[in-house]
Amino acid sequence: MTNTIEITKAKTSKIHDVDFDNLSFGKVFSDHMFVCDFKNGEWQKPEITPYAPLTLDPSARVFHYGQAVFEGMKAFKDEAENVWLFRPEDNLERINKSSERLAIPAFPKEVFMEGLKALVNLDKDWVQPGFGNSLYIRPFVIATEPAIAASPALEYKFLIICSPAQSYYSGDVRVLIAEQFSRSANGGVGYAKAAGNYAAQFYPTSLANQEGFQQIIWTDADTHEFLEEAGTMNVFFRINDTLVTAPTSERILDGITRRSIIQIAKDSNIAVDVRPIKVSELIEASKNGSLKEIFGSGTAAVVSPISAFSYKGDVFEVPKIDKNFSDIFKEKLLNIQYNKSEDPYGWRQSI
Repeated sequence: MTNTIEITKAKTSKIHDVDFDNLSFGKVFSDHMFVCDFKNGEWQKPEITPYAPLTLDPSARVFHYGQAVFEGMKAFKDEAENVWLFRPEDNLERINKSSERLAIPAFPKEVFMEGLKALVNLDKDWVQPGFGNSLYIRPFVIATEPAIAASPALEYKFLIICSPAQSYYSGDVRVLIAEQFSRSANGGVGYAKAAGNYAAQFYPTSLANQEGFQQIIWTDADTHEFLEEAGTMNVFFRINDTLVTAPTSERILDGITRRSIIQIAKDSNIAVDVRPIKVSELIEASKNGSLKEIFGSGTAAVVSPISAFSYKGDVFEVPKIDKNFSDIFKEKLLNIQYNKSEDPYGWRQSI
């Protein structure tokens, strides 16, 4: 395939119709999108076009067999109006890992990076200044071949779309620990960002919502004894002054924010223990006072503190303490992302 990206600019911009002070996450999209098709055994010429609906055959395999994977990442604008990406190669590596699990062809790194930077540069006015504002970027792949035979598609579409986002704050998050439902199982696709993973969470999460909980902490499918993820986020537990989180596996997503937090914690001389953690251990830590914090980590919220958890009808409140680890990690990560501090890791990339 050629690396040259054909760019067709939108005749007019929608940006002047957007109220950036009142954004609903993921409902407003920038002027352009990146598109590349896979046909005849190879990726075709990539394009950047005006954002517009797709036309797909009703028999496109994505509708019938769920061959769809995606990523989530962000662009940030610093005080000098420069635009930055955060660990973009890691997102490409992960979407290709997800693609492999769903028998989708890998996307070339050089085309992804060139297309991503060209798209964000073209829509850089949509990256609003101000600490907390960002441009959420959604790369995804869908199977487009018109055929309903139960086999991998021969045609795909790789796209990148962008949505302006405000600082994400969900208030106090109360979670229900899963006793029956599972997010993923051994040998499954839990480590992949497969679209169906998220669809399967909606029903049990809606049941938790009815009980007054915003999210579920998922447990292992075999025994429901071990804590794994919180909602769509990786989850961390502070027991005394040690940060504990489950190891990644074929069931648990290898979160980029998770990896970043672990690195920052180690460099901040905070003890990190990556190991399986049982529900019973969490309850005991809550009862004896050694549980200091629980928080989720992910692209959208960066860090999301959890104020309480419930298990078998009992509710355990998480104490409010000064010098939260979650506040430390969030501040350090955001300072790197917004170019407000040095980036000793090389995570930040300019557009």
